[in-house]
Amino acid sequence: MSFPWANEYTPSHPVMKWVDEKLPLPRFVYNAVGAGYPVPRNLNYFWNFGVLAGFCLVLQIVTGVILAMHYAPNALVAFDSTEHIMRDVNWGWMLRYAHANGASAFFVVVYLHIFRGFFFGSYKAPREMIWLLGVVIFLLMMATAFMGYVLPWGQMSFWGAKVITGLFGAIPVIGEPLQIWLLGGYAPDNASLNRFFSLHFLLPFVIAAVVILHIWALHIPGSSNPTGVEVKTESDTVPFHPYYTAKDGFGLGVFLILYCAMLFFLPNALGHPDNYIPANPMSTPAHIVPEWYFWPFYAILRAFTADFLFFPAKLMGVLAMFSAILVWFFLPWLDNSPVRSGHFRPLFRKFFYVLMLDVLVLGYCGGAPAAEPYVMISQIATAYYFLHFLVILPIVSSIEKPEPLPYSITEAVLGSDDKAALKPAS
Repeated sequence: MSFPWANEYTPSHPVMKWVDEKLPLPRFVYNAVGAGYPVPRNLNYFWNFGVLAGFCLVLQIVTGVILAMHYAPNALVAFDSTEHIMRDVNWGWMLRYAHANGASAFFVVVYLHIFRGFFFGSYKAPREMIWLLGVVIFLLMMATAFMGYVLPWGQMSFWGAKVITGLFGAIPVIGEPLQIWLLGGYAPDNASLNRFFSLHFLLPFVIAAVVILHIWALHIPGSSNPTGVEVKTESDTVPFHPYYTAKDGFGLGVFLILYCAMLFFLPNALGHPDNYIPANPMSTPAHIVPEWYFWPFYAILRAFTADFLFFPAKLMGVLAMFSAILVWFFLPWLDNSPVRSGHFRPLFRKFFYVLMLDVLVLGYCGGAPAAEPYVMISQIATAYYFLHFLVILPIVSSIEKPEPLPYSITEAVLGSDDKAALKPAS
């Protein structure tokens, strides 16, 4: 976003001046994350999660590249090469645990980032493209995480790959050929492992490219803020550096404390013990379950247990699972309220909290056995999930009477008395 009061980059050192003239990279960095990028002055710590997500992506790429130097994508030795990393490679145990727990940390941060967007209306105009690119990033993350889960070639890895790729077989006409193409055969084997390893290595760089587009799209309208009120004057903003680099630095410090606590004291807490058993196609685990961050969508998949007319239950489950994410693409048009922030939408706020509870219930049921009462609870929670986005949200946005908005960001921060009068900053 171009602000008339934004500081212009004027390098003073001759070397930097020469570099900026030939390749304006210093100017680009200054305008993107420096004092040349004004941001709303009222951003709270919910706006830290974008930076934390970027840190997690870099962490995953760095640890993943190093692990790839020691991993063998061959069904005969993949499990042994993982054990080799853990036992024989210098600091290999830490690299593997950092990568595995980094994936969980990445999803925690991104889920918080998404639900912050839900509450504060970050998907509304003029930021639709930022939201759409964010959903694309999430889909790429899901694909990357699934393929990474297969690589250790333990029991849960093998059977997880068999179950998830088997879902494509439910698609009429093209389903079975597509499943064979994905696996490179009729069951997960060496060809599957090579495909998944290649894509798991490649997709993080695709994610990084889409993240760059995401940030680029963000800089056109500028950051949103907790009030949902657009920037009006210079007093509504502060430079990104040093104000928010310091705030993001504090948030990163808190994140690293929690992350390191998991890494060094509870490294296997989020893993499944069956994945420390080599893959055995002749022995089916009693309870096949994906990683925790897939559980809400896994519960939606399993919620369909009976055929309906010409639609098999398996096909409906697959379509519902993918639709649970695809519906997010239409949020900018499903929510027609002129007010962005949930702080000023009392009715929306109540339904938002119900949605959060619903997603937690789906997550719990997704990790539970496919038996009663979990299946019935999943069916009710799935029905409400789609009801919220397709029915409740459009109706609420049409009938709701929002609370009064502050005149400006400055008024929301300092109040509406004389001390808060909007004055140009010197």
